[in-house]
Amino acid sequence: MSLRHNRRRFLQASGVGLGYFLTAPAFSGARILGVNERVRIAGIGVGGSKGSSDIDQAGSLGDVVALCDIDDRMIEAKAKKFEQAKKYFDFRKMLDEMGKQIDGVVVCTPDHMHAPASMMAMRMGKHVYCQKPLTHTVYEARLMRETAKKMGVATQMGNQGTALNGLRRAVEIIQAGMIGDVTEAHVWTDRPVWPQAPTVTSRPPECPVPSYVHWDEFIGPAPMRPYAEYESKDGKAKRKGAYHDFNWRGWWDFGTGALGDMACHTANMAFMALKLGYPTSVVAEVVNGLNPETYPAGARVRFDFPARESMVPVKFYWYEGKSDGKKLLPSEELVKRAIALTAKDGKAGKLVDSGSIIVGTKGMIYSPSDYGAVVLFDPVEQFREVNTKKPEKLPGVEGNNDVAMKKEWIEAIKGGPAPMSNFDYAAALTETILLGNIAIRLTGQSLAWDGPAMKFTNNESANKFLHKEYRAGWKL
Repeated sequence: MSLRHNRRRFLQASGVGLGYFLTAPAFSGARILGVNERVRIAGIGVGGSKGSSDIDQAGSLGDVVALCDIDDRMIEAKAKKFEQAKKYFDFRKMLDEMGKQIDGVVVCTPDHMHAPASMMAMRMGKHVYCQKPLTHTVYEARLMRETAKKMGVATQMGNQGTALNGLRRAVEIIQAGMIGDVTEAHVWTDRPVWPQAPTVTSRPPECPVPSYVHWDEFIGPAPMRPYAEYESKDGKAKRKGAYHDFNWRGWWDFGTGALGDMACHTANMAFMALKLGYPTSVVAEVVNGLNPETYPAGARVRFDFPARESMVPVKFYWYEGKSDGKKLLPSEELVKRAIALTAKDGKAGKLVDSGSIIVGTKGMIYSPSDYGAVVLFDPVEQFREVNTKKPEKLPGVEGNNDVAMKKEWIEAIKGGPAPMSNFDYAAALTETILLGNIAIRLTGQSLAWDGPAMKFTNNESANKFLHKEYRAGWKL
């Protein structure tokens, strides 16, 4: 698939008579700030727990000059804290009007809007902090990676476990060969925790759009659909939007499902430690609820990776959701070994809802952590003296890891080193994860992947899922 794109496409914003750049040629390079300069920050998506905390944390390290959200309630709530910031519901208008007053942009929108907002900002020479997963499609991830490099902007993806000392030390331990040659990695999650299959497989009835929601801007590049709400079972409970503000995650058009939501966290340690790069093949088994509207209720995915540098080939397994009411997990043998590592004072151990297991020829690592920041070894005695708390070669981190992610980004804007989850790394991680979602769509079909060429070589129908059509006004 070619990455060529129309470099002179002007886009017409909905509801106003002004055209905006979304894919226009960059008109300025990235500005590197001085050590003592204050970074001028704009927030795109500032509501919800993550959007709110992201802009607050970035704002503690710079000056928030603009706020953008499609929900007026969220804008007004955040404007009480950042009184001097200008308010927008369309990021295209914000960047068009305030481009020269903005140094960096924090993007925390639904997944389908990550690339449109980030790409426009980067092509204007703006530094970008974008929440995980970096993009909605494989094509977008590759384009984000290339654009960040071309523009020389400071970037960071918000998988905050990257800024934990324990994760960085775990990476060192595995790369030092302490557990031998790693042949298998297993990651499981407690997701989904939002409405999707098996209880939701079709669109709810249309409802009037609330006065505080800018629906066209929420839909963005996705195919237009009516606003909808879930009906309360008793007719008394408060109605909840079917897509906005949190339930978008389970819909193919807006979210990336359990893989997109959590693998950038739970698979991060293994991906980084094992230098996984491009897989050679991916295959999925959907066990519950595959349908054209929402992600399924349960699936297993296997990625095969070739030898890398001095590392042997490895099979990477992902487990999400349930089958017949039972959580999908690694083999019973591996689960028993992991549980045994958590037994204490004569009490039986317990497996965490989200975690990972790394299997090597000299030992096994069990991480009872979403972020891979805590590691337990099997056999215990062999690794009792190993330091698992602080990195010995990688930079150490102080304080809150989520704040540290923003601090690394701000320091990079001022000429410091690239953050560890910069778009070169983060896009590669995201690409691999999103290949898993394509395999889920084509359950049971083993897909051969040519990473450098960005295409499946044995299934042309799978290639159509690498990219998508963008609605007029939002095209990449």
